[in-house]
Amino acid sequence: MDLPLLVTLLTTCVIVFVCVLLHYEGLRALSRWITSDLLPPRGRIVTMIFGLILLHAAEIWVFAGGYFYLEGVTGYADFLHFGSGEGLVERPMTLFDHAYYSVVTYTTLGFGDIVPVGAVRFMTGTEAVTGLALITWSASFIFLEMQRYWGRD
Repeated sequence: MDLPLLVTLLTTCVIVFVCVLLHYEGLRALSRWITSDLLPPRGRIVTMIFGLILLHAAEIWVFAGGYFYLEGVTGYADFLHFGSGEGLVERPMTLFDHAYYSVVTYTTLGFGDIVPVGAVRFMTGTEAVTGLALITWSASFIFLEMQRYWGRD
């Protein structure tokens, strides 16, 4: 196995572990906060939704940091950019480009304006599966909490 692939695999595993742990602990904290008597039922639902949005944003940034590390620090990742009507654009990725790419991948939108090349494609596919799992986990959490608090104001 070549070094870029090995580094990409290890980086991806660490990032997935961090995101799943972050999600679990975030849901636990949200659950404790919204079940306290500090908030009315309506406030609990709004807090839960905003909390989940922030949680997913943090996970997206964890993956963005991984892309940034693999491309900028190790040089083991490369991305092709396609501008609007301009064809292939040669320019380095910024941290915000990585964050944008991570949002598109995590949510499985897949616009295709930034395309991974080489071993980083493994991280891209894994991020899509991880994002799908964590978004689904959040949807289940919302469903259960909405059953508990909806219409009790």
